Amino acid sequence: SPAMSTAGGTDGAPERRLVFAFYLTGHGFGHATRAIEVVRHLIAAGHEVHVSTAVPEFVFTAELRSPGLHVRKVLLDCGAVQSDPLTVDPLASLEKVQQTAVVPRESILRTEAEWLRSVKADLVVSDVVPVVCRAAADAGIRSVCIGNFSWDSIYAEYIMAAGYPHRSIVWQIAEDYSNCETLLRLPGYCPMPAFRDVTDVPLVVRGLRKSRSEVRKDLGIAESTKVVIFNFGGQPAGWKLKQEWLPDGWICLVCGASDSQEVPPNFIKLEKDTYTPDVMAASDCMLGKIGYGTASEALAYKLPFVFVRRDYFNEEPFLRNLLEHHQSSIEMIRRDFLAGHWKPYLLRALTLQPSYDGPTNGGQVAARILQDIAVGKKCASDKFNGARRLQDAIVLGYQLQRTPGKDVGIPDWYSLNGTEIGAHPIIENTEKIKTAESCCEDFEILHGDLQGLTDTMAFLKSLSGLTGNELKDSEVQSRERTAASVLFDWEREIYVARAPGRLDVMGGIADYSGSLVLQMPLREACHVAVQRNHPSKQKLWKHVQARQLENTGVVPVVQIVSFGSELSNRAPTFDMDLSDFMDGDKPISYEKAREFFCQDPSQKWAAYVSGTILILMTELGVQFTDSMSILVSSAVPEGKGVSSSASVEVATMSAIAAAYGLNVTPRDLALLCQKVENHVVGAPCGVMDQMASACGEANKLLAMVCQPAEVKELVMIPSHIRFWGLDSGIRHSVGGGDYGSVRVGTYMGRKMIKCAASDLVSVSSTSDAPAQSDDYKEKGRDVLKSEASMEYLCKLPPHRYEAAYSKDIPETITGDAFLEKYGDHDDMVTVIDPKRSYSVKAPTRHPIYENFRVETFKALLTAANTDEQLSALGELMYQCHYSYNACGLGSDGTDRLVNLVQEMQHRKTPENGGPNLYGAKITGGGSGGSVCVIGKNCLQSAEEIAEIQQRYKAATGYQPIVFDGSSPGAGKFGYLKIRRR
Repeated sequence: SPAMSTAGGTDGAPERRLVFAFYLTGHGFGHATRAIEVVRHLIAAGHEVHVSTAVPEFVFTAELRSPGLHVRKVLLDCGAVQSDPLTVDPLASLEKVQQTAVVPRESILRTEAEWLRSVKADLVVSDVVPVVCRAAADAGIRSVCIGNFSWDSIYAEYIMAAGYPHRSIVWQIAEDYSNCETLLRLPGYCPMPAFRDVTDVPLVVRGLRKSRSEVRKDLGIAESTKVVIFNFGGQPAGWKLKQEWLPDGWICLVCGASDSQEVPPNFIKLEKDTYTPDVMAASDCMLGKIGYGTASEALAYKLPFVFVRRDYFNEEPFLRNLLEHHQSSIEMIRRDFLAGHWKPYLLRALTLQPSYDGPTNGGQVAARILQDIAVGKKCASDKFNGARRLQDAIVLGYQLQRTPGKDVGIPDWYSLNGTEIGAHPIIENTEKIKTAESCCEDFEILHGDLQGLTDTMAFLKSLSGLTGNELKDSEVQSRERTAASVLFDWEREIYVARAPGRLDVMGGIADYSGSLVLQMPLREACHVAVQRNHPSKQKLWKHVQARQLENTGVVPVVQIVSFGSELSNRAPTFDMDLSDFMDGDKPISYEKAREFFCQDPSQKWAAYVSGTILILMTELGVQFTDSMSILVSSAVPEGKGVSSSASVEVATMSAIAAAYGLNVTPRDLALLCQKVENHVVGAPCGVMDQMASACGEANKLLAMVCQPAEVKELVMIPSHIRFWGLDSGIRHSVGGGDYGSVRVGTYMGRKMIKCAASDLVSVSSTSDAPAQSDDYKEKGRDVLKSEASMEYLCKLPPHRYEAAYSKDIPETITGDAFLEKYGDHDDMVTVIDPKRSYSVKAPTRHPIYENFRVETFKALLTAANTDEQLSALGELMYQCHYSYNACGLGSDGTDRLVNLVQEMQHRKTPENGGPNLYGAKITGGGSGGSVCVIGKNCLQSAEEIAEIQQRYKAATGYQPIVFDGSSPGAGKFGYLKIRRR
């Protein structure tokens, strides 16, 4: 091969024969193919290479036969677990790492250090197995890593998404990498902050063996025939390919097909040992998923690449940026890929003009550097010192990927930057005034009022930026802004709604048990802009237009752009024909809708937005005959327990209702939005989040009885009291297992109490109790009858629970035992798993006592302004917090924050002026998220909150976001009707 011929001449005879121990991750064949190129040059230079990997040996021996190559099968890491070829399972990946690398760690270190000494290795090379860097250090051998990503930065994102208890894995991996002398960094790299030093090397690419004409002749394909190579790696897909998916006259070459897979006549299955680079270079475009191997070879051979996004494949955005920078790729929407709407994408790929002209001799360059390091030469890095580079990796790798005003999800345990990361951008007053003036210059407000809300002004400013010179002149635009720039017809009206997040002051998970709750709408909010157009006048994205031409012609569609979503492993856009929501002349069932949105996990977020349309169709009989454009921009951070999902639902439905002239009260709108979350998204939440977002008012607590949603009053927060939210950094999800199982346990307890009350009614009717008057017995029976038919558990007072039922409620019960004795638990949004054991006593007790605590809290808010008042309010919050923990809904992070508040409250101050902070509790659905803190409305309290931030960061590496301030709910805001001037 060309690579072989240049290696000998360039590398020359070695000063001495070196031994390299090359460790290779088992994650995909892309690592193996690039490793082969480096190994080839090392062996050509006369050295000995021991490859340790879980990749099958034939992958190496098929391309490289030499007595200097030794392949040793060993599994030292597991990479990422994929649930299908396009989806990584974050939690399963973390659990597999635990079993593969963490549990047997000591044994691995001991075994590998002994083996490295036994082969007399001069240098350890890792792509990018973390533990071997430590093993090499234990054996007294230098180590080097090579790659475009590292597992600490990959798993850090998985932890944010799915498994915060596994965060020690990331710390350990980062520590292992720190034993490595340098990183040979490949193009398209992710942030890799754990490495002390870095040297950039060119693309590592396999050379060609045959010409384009030779490959086509062997396959029996004419030179003029258009060919697409179907390359989704070694993941078994089971996709049924169809002839009509390709443009007429095209041929598709299928890589990695199973022996049993049948393909249509215009598809050709390639042999297992096909040399892929030759086939790629002989094709006109490639359809596949982005990995280092496919991306690097597509760039090298100037092959247009049509790719389908993978979920939680966190190195993909960086490789994608590299491809797009060189005009080498376009994205195919996953739904179009699975449905076979390939033609418009393949035809558009032919118009690309790939422009990569950089070096592709990374294998040779890396081999030379490795030889120099092995013989003791110092590798001269072309980068800054390690500390500076660490900061660069964070700032450039992550922050440039984020949208201002969004939660910055940097793995904060790496961060050297002491700057406070807030939940919202800090804007100087003068800038606010300028923003207000400029947004009013750009848009004519036909209805509604800005109400002095600076975030609304900023949103209108961002809208005006989509049409101005700012967008056209910018060389690099985010994909979401590019999509948004063609979303609206700027000569027509646009409707804007705003809905805030909420801070759960008291009530929390007792909402679905009918409790009184107290909620404060936050300053952070979601804005949604909606425009309706006749289908024939709707501006369509190219793939939507192509789909309509191919299928049914002009039909109503909905096109959605979500600012910032791409940065949370989600696609930035979503589109669908509104006919997809119809089954004949009726709306589809909620179950079918849930399945529809689960097809593509990267677009599952669209259920919160599009789901509002289906709910309006189903519940109110609204018929949508126009097309709809929707832009979503939320500053309510996700996973913090402050109702980011409710704010999106409420803002979306409010904007749609305004655009279509629907008269829906804020209360009814909240109830409809709860149905979105319960039935379309599939999260078993109560209604308080949506009610707070829709019906709340600034600087007031919404007092609401959740039976199902009755606003009792809006309680003004006394001027001497202030509430704060502090984010623990532990991701909260209302759809998570803990929340759902506690809800099941609560409904089990309610069913047990109702059955016990029925039994007591029967007993009281037949028993003779002479000591009791008939009147007393009658009243007792009435109480029992009401308890036997009880709809909400919070209707049961604590004294009745303790007197009649507490002793008979079990701590836990298995699903099958409950179902056998009681039948169903009568909850429409959760299902009992017969094999699971459920906690019952704590989840049953919590809402009964929580309702009493909230009633007391509300009454105390209007009491005299004294320290005793604040102490009592704080005590009620502490009791609520520990009741959450008893239910299994606590977390280390929220406990730490509550403990820090208690330390502040009870410490002795030099001024001896008494405490400033009085209480704290976990909020919302628990299991992470934020805590609510109560204190005096004074400067000292704010200083103590800041001190808690810093102390929490010192202990955990994560600096909490502070939620401070309030704003009007969606109902109070109303809507804006705007038109571009």
